[in-house]
Amino acid sequence: MRDHRGRSPSPKPISGALERLRREIAPQTALAVAQAAWPGAVGERIAAVTTVTDERDGTLFIECQSAVWSQELALMEPRLRTALAEATGGEPPREIRFRAIS
Repeated sequence: MRDHRGRSPSPKPISGALERLRREIAPQTALAVAQAAWPGAVGERIAAVTTVTDERDGTLFIECQSAVWSQELALMEPRLRTALAEATGGEPPREIRFRAIS
């Protein structure tokens, strides 16, 4: 579409359209919601060394890059459940279990 002077409008970044599309087509399972919210809930440093892998019966399963991270995050589990609930705007998982992958 052109404006009244015959000019085309400035191009718009595609990132906004892609983000809207991602939200529309993302599955709305408890696992998908937790995976999307995890980095914002726990922060970049923890998100960089963890992966949300599964959700069963209200328990969220997280893989950690090392046993040290797994142990440390297990100690932080109550705070992480609360942060995840705040990030998703819903109920917290019943439990979060951490497992080292190395």
